Amino acid sequence: MPNLLSIRSYSANPVSHSHEFNQIVLPLRGVINIHVDDFSGKVAPRECVVIRANEKHLFAAEREARFIVADMRNLPNNLISSEQIVFEINKPLLNYLLFIESQLENQINPLIEQSMYETFYLLLESQNLLPKLDARINNALLYITEHITEPLNIATLAEVAYLSPTQFKKIFKAQLGVTVLEHITQLRMEKAQALLTHTDYSLQIVGEKVGYKDLSAFSRKFKQYFGLSPKNFKN
Repeated sequence: MPNLLSIRSYSANPVSHSHEFNQIVLPLRGVINIHVDDFSGKVAPRECVVIRANEKHLFAAEREARFIVADMRNLPNNLISSEQIVFEINKPLLNYLLFIESQLENQINPLIEQSMYETFYLLLESQNLLPKLDARINNALLYITEHITEPLNIATLAEVAYLSPTQFKKIFKAQLGVTVLEHITQLRMEKAQALLTHTDYSLQIVGEKVGYKDLSAFSRKFKQYFGLSPKNFKN
């Protein structure tokens, strides 16, 4: 069986089945109801479900829902060594799914499809395998990602999550293992590092793109995080 990426929909009337290859299902639009191993529930965009070879599973979804499905001979090591069935995916993989969808809908090119699969595999291999999150925390994470260039505070994020600030901070830390501010800082610094490496933006623009209007504040935080200033990193 070849490794294969495809766009699929699923029936509202589920049928239990299994296959001799591994399968990764990633919702693009809509929610899928799935029963596999000891997991039974909904999987939504920004999440991924892993079905291992010969594992009985059952899917059901609305007709309009769409999913990227990867049929895989072999799973990357991070999935092999993990018992996670459903996990959160990061933004690079989420964005790449949209490219896969566009390519598969508009062109047949075996070489490009093979290259897409290899890139997909590498992105899958880089996932941290965060467990399926509380939907309220997921809403806040999505807001953080979409507003990373703007000031972010606990009160606003708690409101997005429909929680009190105290509840929000407690649940966030319990689910992600870091505080809200630590998570925001990590996203900003990793994005800044990527922009400094892959673009010719000035330090001022890089700082603004990761939420720092003041260059000195950006430089201090970057040096605190990476051990050297953004200027020295860029050089």
